[in-house]
Amino acid sequence: MTIRPLFAALAVTALAGCAADPAPNEQMRLTGQALEQATAVGATVEDVPELKLAEGKYSQAKADMADQSFKDARVQAEQAELDARLAEAKVLTLKSQEQLNVLNTRIARLRKQLGDAQ
Repeated sequence: MTIRPLFAALAVTALAGCAADPAPNEQMRLTGQALEQATAVGATVEDVPELKLAEGKYSQAKADMADQSFKDARVQAEQAELDARLAEAKVLTLKSQEQLNVLNTRIARLRKQLGDAQ
């Protein structure tokens, strides 16, 4: 009869272990990569506020990891990744717009030259 309570206690312990959030190691890695990529394309905290937000949330995620608050760490890391990707997208959009402006200027100059030649 003492075996049943032991099995019940083990089952409850096993279920409680399964319910706990695992460490979001993969999410932390992805977030780190997103921050590196945003920086690599030219995002700076001075020019792109989303990068500063991302770095702050990533720092908080690291602190949550140290405290073993894995659910909070995952949420902060996910938000940081999205902010970093937004920062990257804004920088790339700005660079594309600048290239488009240069091309439009060249096209206008060529049209003017062709118009003057006729």
